[in-house]
Amino acid sequence: MNKSDLIEALSRKENLTEKAASDTIKMIFQGFIEAMKKGDRIEIRGFGSYSVREYEAYTGRNPKTGKTTDVKPKKLPFFKVGKELKERVNSRS
Repeated sequence: MNKSDLIEALSRKENLTEKAASDTIKMIFQGFIEAMKKGDRIEIRGFGSYSVREYEAYTGRNPKTGKTTDVKPKKLPFFKVGKELKERVNSRS
């Protein structure tokens, strides 16, 4: 499922226009982005949680050339799956 599929499903299920569904999805995603930019954690019970992990600088290697390169410190989003989602995905029904 991609963003367009999600918008279409919301539009059908809640009898919304495509524009209203699109605006709703965009608002939710923008809220997630703003929260993560501030370093906040996002938790959706039964689904999972998003957080930002900070990584230190390190010396990496270009696999094509073998040349070493310095990689700057960075922050990356991280998703941890929730127990309920994990159980649902692994269930046989």
